[in-house]
Amino acid sequence: MERSILNDLLRWKQSKHRKPLILKGVRQVGKTWVLKEFGRRYYDNTAYFNFDENEEYKQFFETTKDVERILQNLMLASGQKILPEKTLIIFDEVQDCPKVINSMKYFCENAPQYHIACAGSLLGIALAKPASFPVGKVSFMQIDPMTFTEFLLANGDDNLAAYLDSVDAIEPIPDAFFNPLYERLKMYYVTGGMPEPVAMWTQERDVEAMQEALSNIIGAYERDFGKHPDVKEFPKISLVWKSIPSQLARENKKFIYRVVKEGARAREYEDALQWLVDARLVHKVYRSAAPRLPMSAYDDLSAFKIYMADVGILRRLAQLAPTAFGEGNRLFTEFKGALTENYVLQTLITQFEVMPRYWSQVNPPYEVDFLIQRENDIFPVEVKSEANTASRSLRKFKELFPEEVKLRIRFSLDNLKLDGDVLNIPLFMADQTDRLIGMALTGWH
Repeated sequence: MERSILNDLLRWKQSKHRKPLILKGVRQVGKTWVLKEFGRRYYDNTAYFNFDENEEYKQFFETTKDVERILQNLMLASGQKILPEKTLIIFDEVQDCPKVINSMKYFCENAPQYHIACAGSLLGIALAKPASFPVGKVSFMQIDPMTFTEFLLANGDDNLAAYLDSVDAIEPIPDAFFNPLYERLKMYYVTGGMPEPVAMWTQERDVEAMQEALSNIIGAYERDFGKHPDVKEFPKISLVWKSIPSQLARENKKFIYRVVKEGARAREYEDALQWLVDARLVHKVYRSAAPRLPMSAYDDLSAFKIYMADVGILRRLAQLAPTAFGEGNRLFTEFKGALTENYVLQTLITQFEVMPRYWSQVNPPYEVDFLIQRENDIFPVEVKSEANTASRSLRKFKELFPEEVKLRIRFSLDNLKLDGDVLNIPLFMADQTDRLIGMALTGWH
């Protein structure tokens, strides 16, 4: 499978200021595969150490801070050779090994000639603890589920992916591309972007195996909840997690603790929810009071929406059958368009550095699904799960913040067009959002 993060890894390898790398990402998102593939393509050899399978390797880091000695011991114990500049050293499953993570400082300072990449699931949680962490001595990279573009490549639709990349004007997409892209997007809603379910579908066309792969991933996540140091939190994390489909199925998607459990209070469940956010199993999108910078200064911390890391996992957890794929627009509209919003958020996160927010007001009710920051501008985003859409909330937003709004963005099943200052992006082009906004701004002024 072609993953775009391989390009980022290559830039890391070639950088004059390269530091040891920590690759973060949820379980089963393809961290190990991507690092091994990167080693295979760009290094003479790869030395792979898994601290879950070989716990005894941890001892080498406990007795000394001398990098050469650590590597000597690892080579002798594993029979793998390690050469400066020529070998990619992979330390996998490091989330429970603070000494290994901490040793990155010595690798960075005393042995920069070695190329080291660490990976682990739940690293977000390990790194949220204030242990002695090598601040400034490592680079971070985040691997998220496969984007729709990566899904197209996995499915053998290189021509469609190349077409999307080649679009250089804001004008309607011809039917010869529009229709197949729309069909592929429905498939992507069913499989999501986790590599295994994608492989089951794109290589085997096996719906049952794909469903089972998703169930197994959900099972693995639910077992991870048990790794919370406080046993009392385990059932709470589980309840919050299982409530997400019903949170998103409501007209107003603002997260409500009562949906988790009758009579639930925020203070009882806050930690459980934060654990899921740190694990990056869910994304938390705060309500913003105004489209101004820095965005975090305008957060209303009491109001937020929660989305899942992956649209396929959301579909599976909500027990929506893959057969909905064949029923017209049903996948887009089911659950009040929650799959569509989740998909759009997933792709925005990969393109923009700042976590999106949303905006709403109560009386009369208006809501803009997302606010995104691109460079120093903030853009309101509306997600429509059908075609032919009126945008009351986008109009209202423009009235309230005329100075701040250069361009309004709407994702829908309508074709690509710029209508005044409203850029309509077909849902299957969401991966191109950053580029399309750039084109709209230069062409529009």
